[in-house]
Amino acid sequence: MTSAEIREAFLTFFSEKGHDIVPSSSIVVKNDPTLMFTNAGMNQFKDYFLGNKKSPSQRVADTQKCLRVSGKHNDLEEVGVDTYHHTMFEMLGNWSFGDYFKQEAIAWSWQLLTEVYRIPKDRLYVTVFQGDENENLPKDEEAMAEWKKWIGEDRIVLGNKKDNFWEMGDTGPCGPCTEIHVDMRRDESRHQQQGSELVNKDDPQVIEIWNNVFIQFNRLKDGSLEPLPDKHVDTGMGLERLVRVLQQKQSNYDTDVFGGIISATERITGKKYTGRIGKKDVAFRVIADHIRAIAFTIADGQLPSNTGAGYVIRRILRRAARYYFSYLDYKLPLLHQLLPLLGEQFKHVFPELFAQIDFISRVIKEEENAFLKTIDAGLYRFGVYATQGLGFTYDGGEEIAQKNSSLQFKYESSRRKKIVSGEFAFELYDTFGFPIDLTQLLASEKGWTVDMEGYEKALQQQKGRSRAAAATDTEDWILLSEDPTNEFVGYDSLEIKTRITRYRKINAKGKSGFQLVLSTTPFYPESGGQVGDTGRLLLDTGEIIISDTKKENDLIIHYADTLPDDLSGEVSACVDAAKRKATEIHHSATHLLHAALRQVVGKHVAQKGSLVNQDHLRFDFSHFSKLAPEEIVRIEALVNQKIRDNIPVVIKQMPKDEALTQGAMALFGEKYGYTVRVVIIDPAYSLELCGGTHVGSTGTLGTFRIRQETAVAAGVRRIEAVSGKAAEDYINEHLRQLQTIKERLKHPKDPLKALELLLTEIAVQQKKIEKQETRQLNTLRNELINKIQPVNGTQFIGEIVEVSTADALKKLCIHLKSELKNAVIILVANIEGKANVVLGIDEDIVSAKNLEAPGIIKEHIAPLIKGGGGGQKTLATAGGQDASQLPAVIETVKSLL
Repeated sequence: MTSAEIREAFLTFFSEKGHDIVPSSSIVVKNDPTLMFTNAGMNQFKDYFLGNKKSPSQRVADTQKCLRVSGKHNDLEEVGVDTYHHTMFEMLGNWSFGDYFKQEAIAWSWQLLTEVYRIPKDRLYVTVFQGDENENLPKDEEAMAEWKKWIGEDRIVLGNKKDNFWEMGDTGPCGPCTEIHVDMRRDESRHQQQGSELVNKDDPQVIEIWNNVFIQFNRLKDGSLEPLPDKHVDTGMGLERLVRVLQQKQSNYDTDVFGGIISATERITGKKYTGRIGKKDVAFRVIADHIRAIAFTIADGQLPSNTGAGYVIRRILRRAARYYFSYLDYKLPLLHQLLPLLGEQFKHVFPELFAQIDFISRVIKEEENAFLKTIDAGLYRFGVYATQGLGFTYDGGEEIAQKNSSLQFKYESSRRKKIVSGEFAFELYDTFGFPIDLTQLLASEKGWTVDMEGYEKALQQQKGRSRAAAATDTEDWILLSEDPTNEFVGYDSLEIKTRITRYRKINAKGKSGFQLVLSTTPFYPESGGQVGDTGRLLLDTGEIIISDTKKENDLIIHYADTLPDDLSGEVSACVDAAKRKATEIHHSATHLLHAALRQVVGKHVAQKGSLVNQDHLRFDFSHFSKLAPEEIVRIEALVNQKIRDNIPVVIKQMPKDEALTQGAMALFGEKYGYTVRVVIIDPAYSLELCGGTHVGSTGTLGTFRIRQETAVAAGVRRIEAVSGKAAEDYINEHLRQLQTIKERLKHPKDPLKALELLLTEIAVQQKKIEKQETRQLNTLRNELINKIQPVNGTQFIGEIVEVSTADALKKLCIHLKSELKNAVIILVANIEGKANVVLGIDEDIVSAKNLEAPGIIKEHIAPLIKGGGGGQKTLATAGGQDASQLPAVIETVKSLL
């Protein structure tokens, strides 16, 4: 069976067992602060397990895109090294929400594996939870009894809490699980040792392929467990491992899931994949795995960046690039060339990838180009570090030379011992993406060693900082009502009577506060780029200020800094109407802008992020070049025309498929239900799926102005704009500035002409000043040449001079150096109360006496003037706070000679 046939057989089997087949949710998680990425099949169903929401179907099956590269599920450094770890993977799953339980789940697992997939029964083993006395957890006798119906007891392995008890987190739903393992060893090995002895022992040939979790408890904050009113089944079977078993391969990477990508990589690089464990073969596996993770996350809306989830994707991409750069000796962008093949492979199961293939390819190519330049920079930086002598010569200019000298000076004690500092090795890893083994390789080639203890210490410190930044301590919910309703009514009402059903105290990043849930709420939770509402809750016992509203696992949560003692009784919930109105104006303006961009720039434009608040809107979109000024003018004109047309903003509820058929735009990565909300601003102009709040008609916006257009990532541009009162304020501020300019130029009728005359006059005066400065420097140069002193066989000039800029001081020194042989020149100046120093040394003196300008500056001059500096071997500069020491600077250099 091909991987596509294996996937289809799973879904068909459970469809015939009465399961609804649902699409995969986005691999990029939204509205859940506990996750960056979907890391398990159950993520999209968390609300059903938590009791926050009722599932429309009690039986569900799917194949879910998952990514495990952060948090406790961090397999990144294992990927490619072995044959079965992955970053992105597909998780086949079947689910029961309060319907069937252990009997059916176990029986169907056995039936599918042995009758449909025809895995030999004597190769299968199962695990059952053995219990845990410390937590008063009994052995799972029910699962044991069910398995005995299908498999011999000698093939049932008892597992501990670590392997056979599943928990969503420190608190929440949990329960025992039963795993199914398959023995892939050859017959002679199987006869020598029972497979049951190798279950969960990390044997690469005796592997887990399916896990059935039986969710029957709820763990509380104090660690105790209580039975759940409804019991659930949550299963997961990794498609990649299943395909390996059914295609009888020794490695996941030998299957048709990855074979096409590996073959394409062979063609591109001219290298051959052997399937062994060497670095070259690891590189093939890393590329085959990582390209999927990168492509699917970008397709679902997460672009590579320097923070959060975007940083994780950038790390994965750079890890792949490091491997092909270092071990396949391929120095050009490679990953983007694999995208067409990947899009075709998943065209029918994940069409969102195929639909955006051009955009994804260009984003990846730009990221690769940028990183390959970074690798070159890292190699250069390592070369600077490992070069003997403080004065590293580089023709990239004085600033670069100063940085090089600073780097060498910082690590001089380690460098003298031919040791790569652990701190520096970590900098290469963290800033330039160097794996530590590449740094070790470079070091060994030069006969140096790497301080691995220091490297590990720096690495752990960074992990500690990351954990501290993300730490959130949340108490258990305190229930005030058993009412599970959490209805949003804010589309129609901004003030309602409601009740607080639960609350809890939170401590995040050192700040404490509270979260509240209302039975019915008019507060819009942050979603789809629109900020959360603020406002007040009025009780008989006092007032609660709501500072923000967010959505967590589809639960609308209200944030407050303080609470009164008594939260019982009816509550008046009042949204800040002025803020909401201004935010709605910017949200409707965003829809008008999106449609205008597609008309003016092209149909390839797709939303890649947005922010909508009361002050402005920010819209990120796919496009690979800066907008021309005339394009911005056309976009503004089109949006303002639609505003003047005062078009009604029509909002309809309809089935998702119907909305898409009508041409409504949906955002990849957003989670939509069967019924969607469609915002229509003229059916021929703008139709979008959107859960946000909007104005009643476009005339409410008043006017629209683009403040700026910039680049934010590879292939992504950003527009910041204003509408409504914010646009009026923006225009008025510019008019005030224009009026001030007119008054200052004293030319109210034609300020542009006055400005052009002023600029011309400035240019003329600048040339006069430059000529005057040149004459002054020539005069100074002649005066200084007459003050040459012979010092220990050199021509020495050391003087305090009067110049207006540090640049003039440097020019003067360069002129003197060019005219004099065997000279050492130290010129100093007090410029606006600051010490400025330039030191020039003839090349012959540098060679003969081993005197280098940056070393003298750093060791002798910078401490005197309380400053810093650096430069090249023959010319260096310094600046400092203490100008009173300038005479001492001259005497210091003279004494060195």
